[in-house]
Amino acid sequence: MKNITPKVGATIALLALLGLSAVGCSSPEPSSSSSNESSNSEEAEQTQEEEPAPEPEPVSLEGEWKQNNSNDPENTWQAATITGNTIEVYWVADAGDTKSLYWAGTVEVPAEGESFSFDSANDTTKTANALLASSDPTKTFTFENGELSYEVTAMGTTMTVRLSQE
Repeated sequence: MKNITPKVGATIALLALLGLSAVGCSSPEPSSSSSNESSNSEEAEQTQEEEPAPEPEPVSLEGEWKQNNSNDPENTWQAATITGNTIEVYWVADAGDTKSLYWAGTVEVPAEGESFSFDSANDTTKTANALLASSDPTKTFTFENGELSYEVTAMGTTMTVRLSQE
């Protein structure tokens, strides 16, 4: 039996060495190959043709607008109508039963952009005889975050009117 013991010891040592070498062979590849894979995928993405970004659609201001920051929104507010390249703004009172012209002028919408300002030229043929109309030669309107805003001065007080499209 003494002859078997050295053989068993040698067999155990050989199996241990084989086990260690098998574990060494199953370890993950070094990180350099994974960086090669990611650089290969980056190259593939770069070689694909990029589609041009869709053209932004021009903003349309046409339609009806109503003041969203009135001190008395049930009874008085300003409202605007934009048609083509014209705007008319009215003082509205008595819960909508009365309206008076405040502004009539031009509208200039740029070809692109989500926010912009434009100077509207007063159409004095409409505003000259309107008692509550502005006599300013131009008025600056700003479109931003879906709101149209401008300054109004009446009886010595200036406020910014904000309109939302209805």
